[in-house]
Amino acid sequence: MKVTVVGAGNVGATCANVIAHKELANEVVLLDIKEGVAEGKALDIWQTAPINLYDSRIKGSTNDYAKTAGSDVVVITSGLPRKPGMSRDDLIATNAGIVKGVTENIMKYSPGTVIIIVSNPLDVMTYCAYLTAKTDPARVFGMAGILDTARYRAFLAEALNCSPKDIQAVLMGGHGDTMVPLPRYTTVAGIPVTELIEKDHLDAIVDRTKKGGGEIVNLLGTSAWYAPGAAAAQMVEAVLRDQKRIYPCCAWLQGEYGLKNIYLGVPVKLGKKGIEKVIELKLNSEESGLLNASAKAVKEVCDVLDKMKIS
Repeated sequence: MKVTVVGAGNVGATCANVIAHKELANEVVLLDIKEGVAEGKALDIWQTAPINLYDSRIKGSTNDYAKTAGSDVVVITSGLPRKPGMSRDDLIATNAGIVKGVTENIMKYSPGTVIIIVSNPLDVMTYCAYLTAKTDPARVFGMAGILDTARYRAFLAEALNCSPKDIQAVLMGGHGDTMVPLPRYTTVAGIPVTELIEKDHLDAIVDRTKKGGGEIVNLLGTSAWYAPGAAAAQMVEAVLRDQKRIYPCCAWLQGEYGLKNIYLGVPVKLGKKGIEKVIELKLNSEESGLLNASAKAVKEVCDVLDKMKIS
């Protein structure tokens, strides 16, 4: 098995590191446009193999896509990171151009690959990659929901003073302030979370989850990387090992939830073919309203991309 991670910044390097440590692939290629960065980080990661006892070979490359040939999965993290005061939408013009160029090169050397997008703004960058790749949309999807639910579950574990291992949750919609956490589908060891925590406290956690990325940007001056990198690696694992895991991912909708021709976060089944099934939950009127509002916000940004005629 072979995995390529495009973008050797904090998120990409973290993702490649997790993939190597878990031995998800025989070969991991880390690629970046900056001279020597991918090679240096790949070498550093490879030198942990004798310490952490894994065999995955990780190699770095400066913009040589020939070295990515035959990749089973490609993770695209390339793009300008978000800065304090910058919305995800502000990133669209620059990052769409980057994602388009990367996707073209990836498809040239690995036409049958599965592509996982991490670049922001996530939903529209996934749409951009799909338009560029001209492949089955089941093989092009975005990482957002796994990261967002991880934040949600981490906050709940703190509030309940329990293990995050016991918390399961579903989160839908766009990656950003319009995301739709679903407390009704959140459980702790099978117990509905609404039975364990007061509504006002739960609402505050939901609000913090929606602003989770911004909270870290304000603290660090740049975007998060440990959790996003690990989340992307978890998706890679589900595909390579054909695990049929149920995860919230940014997927192409064709009528599900009454939405069509849009990439949006929904629960899916992930396996070797990519998204093998979009799972439709029975949402109540409030939840459906929030999802439609989120879809509207995402569609507006996608319309901006369409008008730019980048893809």
